[in-house]
Amino acid sequence: MTPTVTDLLNGCILTLATPPRPEDAGLFAGARIRLVAMMNRLVALECTDGVAVRVWENAALRALIAAAGPKHGIPASELDETTDGDYSLSKLDAANAKLRRLLIRLHEAAELSGDIELDHQILKLYREIARRRELYLPPMKPMA
Repeated sequence: MTPTVTDLLNGCILTLATPPRPEDAGLFAGARIRLVAMMNRLVALECTDGVAVRVWENAALRALIAAAGPKHGIPASELDETTDGDYSLSKLDAANAKLRRLLIRLHEAAELSGDIELDHQILKLYREIARRRELYLPPMKPMA
C-alpha cells in the first residue's frame, strides 16, 4: 500500500489528537512528535511538486510505450485508458499505475527479444523517475 497525502495527514492528526499515556512520557513522547513533524515535512515536499513530477512521468511513459510498444506486442490503444483526468494526485497516480504495468510488460518483451537499446532506454527512464521523485529531509539532531 502506498499511503496518500490524506492518509499521512490523517495519521498525523490521530497521533497528535490522542493523549499520550503516562508511561509514554519523556523520550517516547518527543520521538512521537518528531515523527509527526517528519511526516508533515514529507507531505509538504510531495505537495510542492508531486503533480508536476507525475505529469512529466506519465507523459514520458506514454511516449516511450507509444513509440516502442507496438513493436513488442503492446498496441497504442492500451494507452487510451491512461488519461490524467483532472490532474488530481489520485487521478495521476491511477494513470501512473496503469502506465507502469504497461512499461513492465514492455521491459519484459524487450529483454525477451534481446532489444538492448530499448532495455537501456527503459533503465535510463527508471533512473530519471527515481531522481525526480526523491524527497530530501533535513538532518535531525538525536534526542537527548
